[in-house]
Amino acid sequence: MVVIMVPTPIIIAIAGPHGSGKSTVAKAIAKEFGFRYLSAGEIFRKLAKERGMSLEEFSYKLITEPEVDKAIDQRTIEEAKKGNVVIDAQLAGWMTRGINHFSILITASFETRCKRIAERDGKTLEEAIRETKAREETEAKRFKELYGIDVGDLSIYDLVISTERLDANDTIKLVRSAIAEVVLPKYGQQLGE
Repeated sequence: MVVIMVPTPIIIAIAGPHGSGKSTVAKAIAKEFGFRYLSAGEIFRKLAKERGMSLEEFSYKLITEPEVDKAIDQRTIEEAKKGNVVIDAQLAGWMTRGINHFSILITASFETRCKRIAERDGKTLEEAIRETKAREETEAKRFKELYGIDVGDLSIYDLVISTERLDANDTIKLVRSAIAEVVLPKYGQQLGE
């Protein structure tokens, strides 16, 4: 008898607040396992740039244009359903709830995240704090109004990792291990002849 492993098309959701390290982890994991990578944040930033707005301004604008959030989130769901994908989005776990195979939250303190954002985007720490606070407040309100989501509810995640003391490589190792040792074996199908 020959046993052939045929993997189920895997959906990995990696969520987290701005500056937590979720994109770094999601890109590395997608590459490691040969999955597609989709970033809702990249779509958001592209739309803000097209409109000539800062991320803070665009976040406020979306309070009156919920169809933009819904379009981004719908694309996330459609791409997830194709499988073999790592979804990188603040709401990745929520938007793929019920269809993802593993949902991860990457987080860190507000101060740490703002320092990272300032470095990444070439801003002052004060600018990063102001913009991040404004974005997160408007997003929490939008997500609650649009979907009834409380971003503080961590009960939907299979794994929560703080990157406060872990560097990117350590975080990636933890996520890689969880996927390789738990997720892939669990969702593989054995076909015998």
